[in-house]
Amino acid sequence: MTVTLMWEARAAEGRGADLLEWARAQRLPGGPLRRETFTAPQDRVLVLTWWDAPYDAGLPELPDPPADLVTRAVHRWRFASHGTD
Repeated sequence: MTVTLMWEARAAEGRGADLLEWARAQRLPGGPLRRETFTAPQDRVLVLTWWDAPYDAGLPELPDPPADLVTRAVHRWRFASHGTD
């Protein structure tokens, strides 16, 4: 099974580039099958990681960034893949 972990944070005013740099510098033990980093309006940073693991496996996740980089708590979700169309 492929599990995808989603991590999304909104940067503090004017700190979007700093949050992006911080997120890209974070390393995860074991390394995921795939990792992609995205940005969106309002200085949002999104990181998706794909893992070959059961849905409820204990997987490494990106930590919370330093408080001065974000405007709110990080959002995290876990998804199970059902293939590509």
